[in-house]
Amino acid sequence: MDKNLLKLIPYTKPYKSHIIWNVTYNILYALFSTISMLTLLPVLQVLFGKVKTIEKAPLYSGIGNIKDFATDFLYYKISELTKESGPQFALLLVVSLVITTFLFKNLFNYLASHHIMHLKNGVLRDLRKSMYDKIVELPISFYSEKRKGDIMARMLGDVNEVQNSFFSVLELVVKEPLTIVFAIVTMFFISVKLTLFVLIFIPLSGLIISKIAKNLRAQSLQAQKESGFLISIVDESLGGLKVIKSYNAEANFKSRFNDSVTRLLNLSNSIGDKNNLATPLSEFLGITTIAALLWYGGNLVLIDKTLDGAAFIVYLTLAFNILTPAKAISKASYAVKNGLAAAERVFEVLEVENEITSKENAVDKNTFENTIILKNINFSYEEEIVLKDFSLEVKKGQTVALVGQSGSGKSTIANLLTRFYDVNEGTIEIDSVNIKDINLQSLRGLMGLVTQDSILFNDTIKANIALGKLDATDDEIIEALKIANAFEFVSELPNGIYTNIGDSGNKLSGGQKQRLSIARAVLKNPPIMILDEATSALDTESEKFVQVALENMMQNRTSIVIAHRLSTIQKADKIVVMQKGEIVEQGTHEELITMNGTYNKLVTMQSFE
Repeated sequence: MDKNLLKLIPYTKPYKSHIIWNVTYNILYALFSTISMLTLLPVLQVLFGKVKTIEKAPLYSGIGNIKDFATDFLYYKISELTKESGPQFALLLVVSLVITTFLFKNLFNYLASHHIMHLKNGVLRDLRKSMYDKIVELPISFYSEKRKGDIMARMLGDVNEVQNSFFSVLELVVKEPLTIVFAIVTMFFISVKLTLFVLIFIPLSGLIISKIAKNLRAQSLQAQKESGFLISIVDESLGGLKVIKSYNAEANFKSRFNDSVTRLLNLSNSIGDKNNLATPLSEFLGITTIAALLWYGGNLVLIDKTLDGAAFIVYLTLAFNILTPAKAISKASYAVKNGLAAAERVFEVLEVENEITSKENAVDKNTFENTIILKNINFSYEEEIVLKDFSLEVKKGQTVALVGQSGSGKSTIANLLTRFYDVNEGTIEIDSVNIKDINLQSLRGLMGLVTQDSILFNDTIKANIALGKLDATDDEIIEALKIANAFEFVSELPNGIYTNIGDSGNKLSGGQKQRLSIARAVLKNPPIMILDEATSALDTESEKFVQVALENMMQNRTSIVIAHRLSTIQKADKIVVMQKGEIVEQGTHEELITMNGTYNKLVTMQSFE
């Protein structure tokens, strides 16, 4: 069995009752599918006047003789009805029998479909939940190497493909094969010679179909990867529309999209051709078998006289009854090939090991009492060394600013403190406890983060601000907005704090979005605040509003400020000047100016006195 099929089994366990009932009803469907064909035999014999006359009711003599008993009992009833009421009543009996068996066959088919539907939809829900849980839990570093569009394609398209394809396996191993088995067993009872003749053609058909399906899985995998790339282009285009238009790059992006969509078209056509070939090919091979059967069986009826005409007609209906499940099996086998490729991509994400997790017996730390200490930190993104033997102490209540040119490692400090990444060497301690020994949720609960990019969601202002405190009241939201210098513009909006701010907050200005981000951090009310270039993307007027908001927020709080604009950090208790991952100077603003070193040069460059 394929390893991806085995990996799906745990997802089916909560729905095992549906599997059991589906298998049970499929067995009954397969059985009644054959019985319903067999009931045509007495109908034909009544019509042709060839009913075997049985005057005496047969006696039941055990399970081994049940077939003969059932047949003789039916003919006994037909004989009785014919004698008492004429052949019309006998015909009515056998026609009623046909209707009843077909009713049961279709009832069991519906019940089997009902249970497989619950199984498929349940597993789809659970797979999507597992995928989303994994996507949210994986560290930030995972997404620096993956395209968002590819992850979205796996989450939506591939999981759907798994649902649509894999549960064809139940049809593949139960319903259709049993329908064929029951039909062939019955065909043996009618004529051994004819059935052996039919069985020569079945392996031949299977061989031809399997040859065509051989490279379908590889092509499906390629198509799913291309689909991920396509979604990624759309996602990037929507996110960067202003840049695309301002640089007149529409033609370039259209070309990239067209190339991708053309590759996907060619792959989809190739896969579609193979899928579409499944039904007509299996039908043609089946009809070829039936044609050969008509010729050979016709000889047995007309020339050898070893087979009854009515029995031969029933035999042909049973042979036709094999065609439908044979077609379904060939289609399902193609679908499973697609499903295997999709499952491979789904489990590739689900099986990624999350290296940044809480240890067993991790400490729950809900307060910050004394110091944050970074000791001899070394860190690199793959080959690129970012921090070298970096050490820093931040005391409770202090505002410590990190300054330096781009690429000096300032933002990396924020990523390491919040454990978005883990250090390669050295330790980070809060109140003498290594942050790797602190429960990840409680560690992040100690910190508020305001980044350069105001990350807001397509929801109301209240929902965005209440992210860190979901049970916040309207009054608490308003108080946080006032501290963040944002209440004035929010109160002028049509629905106040219940105004929807659009995708990524695009209904607001940059300064307004940043003040909402600050309000979110204020409401969370953490003891440690990390500001990662929170004003660098703002114009001068917006910066003034945001700077007031930041100063309000940092009161009586420990703050680590990563700054590009030096005007925002002159009141800091300690300014740390970084260069290529190392500390080159540290002190207050006045002390650093007096040193006339790197900091003074940076200040001079920004025309700051």
